[in-house]
Amino acid sequence: MNIGIVGTGNIGKTLIQRLSAAGHDVKLANSRGPETIMADVLSSGGRAVTASEAVRDVDIIILSIPLGRIPGIAPLVADLPSGTLIIDTSNYYPQRDGLIAAIERGQVESLWVAEQLGRPVAKAWNAISADSFATKSKPAGSPERIAIPVAADSEHDRKVAMALVEDTGLDAIDAGSLAGSWRQQPGTPCYCTDLTRDEMPGALAVAEAARSPKRRDLSFAAVMERLSGSGATNPDAAYMVRLSRALFM
Repeated sequence: MNIGIVGTGNIGKTLIQRLSAAGHDVKLANSRGPETIMADVLSSGGRAVTASEAVRDVDIIILSIPLGRIPGIAPLVADLPSGTLIIDTSNYYPQRDGLIAAIERGQVESLWVAEQLGRPVAKAWNAISADSFATKSKPAGSPERIAIPVAADSEHDRKVAMALVEDTGLDAIDAGSLAGSWRQQPGTPCYCTDLTRDEMPGALAVAEAARSPKRRDLSFAAVMERLSGSGATNPDAAYMVRLSRALFM
């Protein structure tokens, strides 16, 4: 497939490497220009392009940027063919994105994203930490392979997104429509807890919408506190899984 990725954060970097290695034709863009994308990011293939080039003549667009920047992408995708699938990987963190009134009132994150873009989206790759995504992929059928949920209103879009998730070394779980994708948002039992295909459906089922924002904010505060000390380092995958399981499950 022809894929355009917008965003070169840690999730975006792993996406281009895995999807290129799987044989897809991938273009990658950031907000600073293609000359700022390092060669190691393109080590498995793929091309560094401008944002406008990344969304042109592709089957799939993956947005791997902070949720608060989504409205700025709307002009880039306004005239895309209706068959172009957009996949949203973002999560709402008010401490980073600023308070978004509609989400604070309970609107599901990816429904808000679809509203900002003026077109349907699928939601995938949001429920795994960047470190786990980068270091824990396994071939299909491997024991303990991490599973992540995938949601979309169109069954076709959901199946396409799920196939791409499988190409990145993860098991894809059908999470239904976007209206239910709050179950994979930060603070829920499936979020960054590195569950398997057998474990994931149960985690989705027991999610509690009212409690997840409070748990999300506790996790954010814990990570910020860890980063505030002298000699602090970014939490690794093991720490994030322990913290998420303790707070969210």
